[in-house]
Order: sequence, then C-alpha cells, then structure tokens
Amino acid sequence: MNTLVSVLIVILLLNVITAIITVFKEERDITATWAWLLVLNLLPVIGFGIYLLVGKKISKEKMFDLKMQERLGIAQLVELQKEQWQDEELLPKGLRTPEVRQTVRLLLETDQAILTKNNKVDIYDDGHDKFAKLLADIDAAKHHVHLEYYSFFSDRIGNKILASLEAAAKRGVKVRVIYDSMGSRGQKRHFFDELEKLGGEAEPFFAYKKAWIHSPRINYREHRKLAIIDGKIGYIGGFNIGDQYLSRSKKFGHWRDTHLRVVGNAVIAMQSRFLMDWNATIKNIRGKEPVKYDESLFPLQRQKGNVGLQVISSGPDSEVEAIKKGYLKLISGANDYIYIQTPYLIPDDSVLEALVVAALSGIKVKIMIPCMPDHAFVYRATEYYAKVLVDSGVEVYTYDDGFLHAKTFVVDSQITSVGSANLDFRSFKLNFEANAFGYDRNLALKLKELFEADLAKCTKLTPEYFESQSRWRKFKQYFSRLLSPIL
Repeated sequence: MNTLVSVLIVILLLNVITAIITVFKEERDITATWAWLLVLNLLPVIGFGIYLLVGKKISKEKMFDLKMQERLGIAQLVELQKEQWQDEELLPKGLRTPEVRQTVRLLLETDQAILTKNNKVDIYDDGHDKFAKLLADIDAAKHHVHLEYYSFFSDRIGNKILASLEAAAKRGVKVRVIYDSMGSRGQKRHFFDELEKLGGEAEPFFAYKKAWIHSPRINYREHRKLAIIDGKIGYIGGFNIGDQYLSRSKKFGHWRDTHLRVVGNAVIAMQSRFLMDWNATIKNIRGKEPVKYDESLFPLQRQKGNVGLQVISSGPDSEVEAIKKGYLKLISGANDYIYIQTPYLIPDDSVLEALVVAALSGIKVKIMIPCMPDHAFVYRATEYYAKVLVDSGVEVYTYDDGFLHAKTFVVDSQITSVGSANLDFRSFKLNFEANAFGYDRNLALKLKELFEADLAKCTKLTPEYFESQSRWRKFKQYFSRLLSPIL
C-alpha cells in the first residue's frame, strides 16, 4: 500500500512539473495560464489531451507567414489617413463627433483600418435572403469570386453555392475559397475536386491537408465570414455556409443572424484581408504562387452610398486585439444606449468592467444572448456573466425564437459593428475574426429597429431567475467561469 501511495505521489509531482513546463513555455495571458494549470493538475493525463486539442498554440512559422503579408491595395491609404485624421472631411457628414473621430483614429492605429465613406449597405437577418443574393452575385461575377468562411458544409446550400462557383470557373472567372477545416468538419472528402479541375482553388486555412484530415486543434481557427465579388461587392457578418443557417436544423430551429452586403470602397479592405489570408495559407503549398497587387482586384468605385465603414480584423497573429479595443471604445464612448447581440457572453475583465461602468453611469445597456446552448459547458459561463451583469444594472435578454448567432453593436444611433467576433475570450484572443464598424445614422437606426423587434421574442433575465436555479447549475456556472479564459 505504501508503495502504491509513493508511486501516486511521484506521478502527481511529475504531472505538476510537466504542467508548469508545458504551459509556461508558450507566452499567453496570465488568466489563461492559471486556467490551464488548473485543468492540467485537476485532470492528470486527460488534461494533457485537452491541452493538445485546445491549448497548443499555432506554430510561430505559420504566424510569421501571416504577419508578414503585405496589405495589398491599402498600405498607402493607411499612411495618408493617419496624416489627415484631424481633417473634418475625412469623417462622414453628420457624424463628425468626438466619439466617431476617436473610434476611427483608434481602429486606424490598431489595425491599419482605412475609412471609406461611399458605401451602400444592405442588412440581411435571414439566411434565405442572404444566400439568394450571394448566389445572384456569384452568377453575375465577371472577374473573380473570393470566399472565406469558417464553415462550408457539403449540404444542400453548400452544394448550391459550389455549383455556382463551378459555373463561374467554367466561364473564366477566378475562384478562390478559404475554409476552416475544423469548422467544416463533415465536409465530403472530394467536395472541391470538380471546382479545382475547372481552375478554381479551395484551401483549408493554415493546413497542408484537405478538410477530411483536419488538425485536432480547437483554438486558432479561421472564423471570418467574407465574400468578395469582382472587388466591387463584399459580404461580412455572422452567417456561415450550411443548411442550419437557413433554419433547417432540428436542434436550433430558426436561425437568427446578421450579415452585411457592401457595395463601395470598403470592399477594398475586405479584399486586402482575404488576400493576406490567402497568401499566408498557400505559402508552403507546392505550385502555388502568392497573389500580387493588380488594379483589377482593387477597382475604385464612384459614390454608391453614404455609409462610412472600417473593416477590422484581429487574431492570434497580433497582440493588439483590435476588435476588442474597438468594442471597448464603443462601450466607453456611449452617451445614451448600447445594444449588443452575441451568442457567447464571456467577456474578459476589461470588457466586463466597461459594461458595468456604463450601466452604473446611466447608459442603457441591453445585451441579447441565445436561450439555448450550442455548447453546454460554454453556455454555463455565459449564464455566469449574465448574472454578474444583471446584478450591475445591465439588461440581459434571452432570444426565444430559435438560435441567436448575430454579433452586433449599436451605440447612440451613430456607430455600429457587425461581423464574426463574439463578446468572448475566444474571439478576442484565439480566433481570426473580421468586423465592419459603421458610421451612419440610417444604418444604426435599422440595426436598432431589428434589435427592438427581436426584444419582442425575448425573455428578460432577472436576479430572481438566477436565484431560483439549482445549486448544481450554479456550480456548473462557477466552474465554467474558472475556465472562461480558455473556452
């Protein structure tokens, strides 16, 4: 018996030492470091399996490949706008306020995000409408179609879009597709073969193999949802490509999301983001050459509308956390109200405190989350933070008419954000995201109207609701919260 105890003690000591070496050899946020130490020491052996799936960072070589990509088409514009940022003419008419000016400056500095003012923007909150328009745009493409999606499933809508891409390739249109192998798991093995035979290209983000042999790593995923057609039309938002986004899932039912269709010079920034990701993805693939600057990829457009837009991206290739800083600026700069929709509510301390301070300052802060989990463990952490915010005066609502997947901000009817980034650690630090920050009263009012229409399908969470929950559920919420930096 003494021998067995001694062996167990030695194993546990070795586990502790190995855990410390494993976690500290890679630079990461201190809260994430402690969370991993907790996992690795509470769950010997199993914890290391979880670490390999979730915690291991992407290789420095691949990260360097992405960091070193040139911002095709916008590098000179960035420097010019940095010099002119105090010029009144740089900002959209009617919104030349300190809040707008400061937000534009922040995003220009943190993500080199150019501001364009001539954009026409359409909002899609239903998958049928969004995909119908996307298919029509692909079918009308004359020069190129670029798609970048976390999920591209080989189901009915996936096959329909693929058929349009194949038809485009047949008529000489250049087709390039980036998809995430984890997000597209279950995709048929030879899904893109015919497209590639026709001259199109489809590659999994940062992988050397096709989607059916994907990396087991859960973190550092390509979570952006972009489409660029002929350099003139761009899509950005929360919809992936799959039948569930058309409300065809028995589990989720109605799917509520938000996507933007943009016509105007903001498409230049989307194109630049896509090409950086494409060139980094194909860098080490034999026979693939990087795309170089070409005027046909970045056509300047005349006045299409009056919406000011900045396209922001962030990811683990940068420690700046540009989208999170943008969110913080929106929260701290609000004077009247902040409306937020997010499927995951797991803010870090800085965002949590900013929301609390806003609410305590008399700002109307309303946050909408799903009524159901798509990942049960993660949802318990969302519930924990919802309780903290409700106790601080923030209004939190659950959307009861299906699954809410939209990632939107509306602030004071003047600044908006729509994109792929959730209000959580994963979007701030672990995944590659893209959002469009908008400066236009009409766009803000339309998104506000959508939010208020959704409120009619919501339940407001109260302190009494959380008090009535079982001890077991509360325990799961507290435990999930401890691991929130790595969820």
